Amino acid sequence: MTSAPAPTVELSAPPALAPLLARGALLSPFKRPRPGAAHPRTRLVLPVPRVAPARLAAYERVCGFPTGGDALPVTYPHVLGFPLAMRLMSGPDFPLPLLGLVHTSIRITRHRATPVTGARELAVRVDGLAPHRRGTQVAVITEMRDGGDVVWESRSTYLARHRTSGRPAAAREEEREPLPAVAQWQLAGDVGRRYGAASGDRNPIHLHPLTARLFGFPRAIAHGMWTVARCLAAHGVPDAAEIRADFRAPVLLPGTVTYAARDGRFQLRGAGGRVHLTGEVRPV
Repeated sequence: MTSAPAPTVELSAPPALAPLLARGALLSPFKRPRPGAAHPRTRLVLPVPRVAPARLAAYERVCGFPTGGDALPVTYPHVLGFPLAMRLMSGPDFPLPLLGLVHTSIRITRHRATPVTGARELAVRVDGLAPHRRGTQVAVITEMRDGGDVVWESRSTYLARHRTSGRPAAAREEEREPLPAVAQWQLAGDVGRRYGAASGDRNPIHLHPLTARLFGFPRAIAHGMWTVARCLAAHGVPDAAEIRADFRAPVLLPGTVTYAARDGRFQLRGAGGRVHLTGEVRPV
């Protein structure tokens, strides 16, 4: 017996993020994460998502991409799809608390360059929950289609930390050796506010030391997706490429980080060699 296909809901416009963040925060205390919990099966679709030129230019500037190009930065479809993902993750049928949810990794496949304008379509869905050594992990799939063909897709994983039963799995291995340093970046204290304004992701942990302290951080921290975008802007990405990035530790703002790269791999390191981000770019 085959299961029913996932329902598709078509949106006429991207949902506003602020009410979704508020809803997710209010519902968070009532959620008890566990790997076997049911998750929303709905597939949200946004036909022809609008790209606002001013916001795109602000995004390119804060991330270090060239401005005014004909193609979207490789990470920008994630920004366009983020409101749809937030609608799913802030809903009452999403089993994990939005507060404290940690973005742990992203895998991107760009099949070809995505023009700034075009009759494309965005679709976002929750792929499922899985046990993690530190709690429960969920995957969110974002796809951009053009003429029915998938031209860009990503798989983001988010972790809800909680006590787990049984023996924890072994931690992932660190890089066997540090990659050679390429550049050192001085990060201003307003990077989180600038990226939040450009991307719409105004999570309070990124905006100000006072609001970050409410969630246990000594200072504001950079958005994980900003660190990926900044590294990819420095690295360069072919029109068709596979990208992986794993978030290891938060980047405190202001601060100094070292960008390191070799043979398609890259890292972002902090004081004492602490690894904040690892990743790889492979042409396809």
